[in-house]
This record gives sequence, C-alpha cells and structure tokens, in this order.
Amino acid sequence: MKIRIEKEKDKKRKGQKKMKAIVFKEPGCAVLTEKEIPEPQPGFVRVRVKAAAICATDLEVMDGNIPANYPIIPGHEWSGIVDAAGSEEDRSWIGKRVVGSNDVVCLKCEACRSGNWRYCSEFEEIGFKRDGAYAEYIVAPAYGLCELPEQVSFVHGALCEPLGVALGTLEKAGAACGDTLVIIGACSIGLCILAAAKAMGMREIVVAASTKKRLGIAEEMGAVRTIATEEQDLVEEMKRLRPNGSHVVIDATGMERCIQQSLKLAEKGGTVALAGYGRGKTMGIRIDDIHINNLRVIGAGNNWNQHQKAVDMMAEGLVDIEHFATHKIRLEDYEKGLELARKRPEGFLKAVFVNE
Repeated sequence: MKIRIEKEKDKKRKGQKKMKAIVFKEPGCAVLTEKEIPEPQPGFVRVRVKAAAICATDLEVMDGNIPANYPIIPGHEWSGIVDAAGSEEDRSWIGKRVVGSNDVVCLKCEACRSGNWRYCSEFEEIGFKRDGAYAEYIVAPAYGLCELPEQVSFVHGALCEPLGVALGTLEKAGAACGDTLVIIGACSIGLCILAAAKAMGMREIVVAASTKKRLGIAEEMGAVRTIATEEQDLVEEMKRLRPNGSHVVIDATGMERCIQQSLKLAEKGGTVALAGYGRGKTMGIRIDDIHINNLRVIGAGNNWNQHQKAVDMMAEGLVDIEHFATHKIRLEDYEKGLELARKRPEGFLKAVFVNE
C-alpha cells in the first residue's frame, strides 16, 4: 500500500490546550496534527507520555490490516507520568512514573473477574479502538497501571509491553527452567522471548530468521546457535543439532512456511506456540505433524496482565532490553520512524518517540 504522509494543524481556539499527536486518519494516511488534550473519565488517568515505541502491529493498523477506529492515534508501547485523574480515588497516581495495560474492560463480567480481560465482551484496546501513545498525552485505565521504579528509564519502561508479550507466550507454552527452545523470528518479540527465556533458565536456545540482520544481536543475548534460513535449511540444520526435537518451539513470524517448519522442530509430545500475527491469511499445515507426534499447539496472540512482572524483571536487572531502542526520535520525525519500522535496515530494532 502506498502511504500518504500529511502535515496539518487544527486551528487553536482561545483557551483550549492542545497537544501534538500522530493520527492515522484512514488506512494509508498518517498526519502530524494538534488535538485537544484529553480529560480522563472516572476510573482513568491522564499520562504525559515520555516514551512510545513503534510496533510492527502499528504498521498493520496503518495499512488497514487490523481493525481500528479511524481516525486513531496509534501506540500501545508507552511510559510516562500521571498528571490528572478522573476520580478522587485515583489521584494518588498523580506525579508517579508509570506504564500500564492497554486493556479497557468492564471489570464486572466472569472473564474480567477471572483475570482474562481480553475475553471481556466490552474489550477495547488502546492504540486500536481507543487513542494511543503517539502523542504528548494518553488516557489509560487506572486499574491497569504499574509504577515504574526510578532505576528503570522511560524508554526501557515503554518496552514492558513487548516483554510482557514474551512472558505471556512462555507462560502459555508451559515453558520451564531447563527446557530447550527454538525461536523462529528475530523481531523485537522474538528477541524479547529470548531475553525472558534466558532469565528463566531455559537452555540451548536457537534463534532462526530469514537473514543475518539481527542474528548477531541474538548471539550477543545468549542464543547458543543462530540460523539464517535464506542460507541454510532450518529443518535439516535442527535435525543435526537436535535429532529428537526441542521441548518448546515458538513462531514469532506469523508466516505460513515458518509455522509449517515449527511443527517439524518440536520433540514428540512437545509444544509449539504461535506468537506471530498471521494478517488474516488462511494457511495450510500438515495435520499429521501434530497428530502423530502428539504436539501441543497453542495460540499466544493475547498476552495480558504481564506489565508488573516485566517491570519487576527490569528493575532487578534480570532482563535488559533497553538497547532494543536503536533510534530515539521526536514526534515531528514520525516519517523517519515509520519508514525505519517498515524497512528494518541493518542494526535497527526499535524506533521510540521520546517526549522531553
């Protein structure tokens, strides 16, 4: 899709306070504009955004591949300082450094009461159905906030969301200390899974990706082996390296070929976790790879309530992924940020908007 970049400014009305924001007006059209600073309703707080990372799913929103309420301010990886509260009971958050859940839910239904927020029938996600963090301010639910300790930077805090996805994926996979692991995909999620897996004591972790662009980073992070699939046959290489298969295999690409391969890399009775977004495509798999080998295949696309665990791991120094923020930019430089996220040049991992 050809992307149209526009620049516009709303006319300021006397007495109105404005903020800079990046808006996806419709699929294929991004705008840097000024909007009214939002006011939080009861149960919500307003956060002055200090850092907001660009995620690959934001590009899917821009391309119209993920349902969204256009026009929308994207951005679901963020951190900041609470500066207003919608109700008296939440005023204690004002002035605190925070990250938070993007899940807007009723808190009353059976799903919410059991902690499965994303199964709530009223579920809406910030950055997709509600305005997100590509702006100077964001409104977020107070019930989903986590305080960010001083030793964790705002940039690092914004990466709690992808680290939380990694933690949720490993939890769903039933991964355990001592398990062997194969990760297909060296995107930020794949590398976050690597970082979390190392921290929890998984061993002999292999990372595969189409090219060597990010495999050097995977090696620095502790992968025992990396495989560039454009140069080597992944299945054949893994047969030599691990003839009986791996305890856990995680696909972080959402690509048909990679998913097909993942089913051949798990040991008999092993687990395959599908953590990549498939972009709505119908795909073909060989059912006998699952049936005959008694594989456990799970979806890992909705990982919630992991922010506190991610913050704690960062604060204790168990996981350091701040170096993932390879490009720190201003909102005014959004064209560059979106282009980097789409083209993923050598050495690029994440572009992060930083507001002073």
